[in-house]
Amino acid sequence: MLSPESGLSPCLNPLNCVFFQREFENVDNVFDQLVSIAQKIPRTKVLEYNDCYWKGVCRSLIFRFPDDFEILKIGNQIQIKSASRYGGSDLGVNGKRVGRLLTEFEKLNKWFR
Repeated sequence: MLSPESGLSPCLNPLNCVFFQREFENVDNVFDQLVSIAQKIPRTKVLEYNDCYWKGVCRSLIFRFPDDFEILKIGNQIQIKSASRYGGSDLGVNGKRVGRLLTEFEKLNKWFR
């Protein structure tokens, strides 16, 4: 759930949820790039999108289990959260999803360092 003052809600279960937070200089550009990458993830449907918040649902290939995927721009920070709606463990799927998002972002920006 989104709280405009404090950001995304924390992970309740670290076995099926991943939370990432980092400060960026050009946070608007970073947010736009991350959203662009996230929208291209297979089996992802956008649920909400505005100038500071993006939310999608990603479904597993076989059983179609839903995972909530969120990106929030708050001040000069970006918060990313990926969490399973069901089950006690996600077998590392949410961590891999966030990792791939950040890896693709780094690839796009390697020439700007």
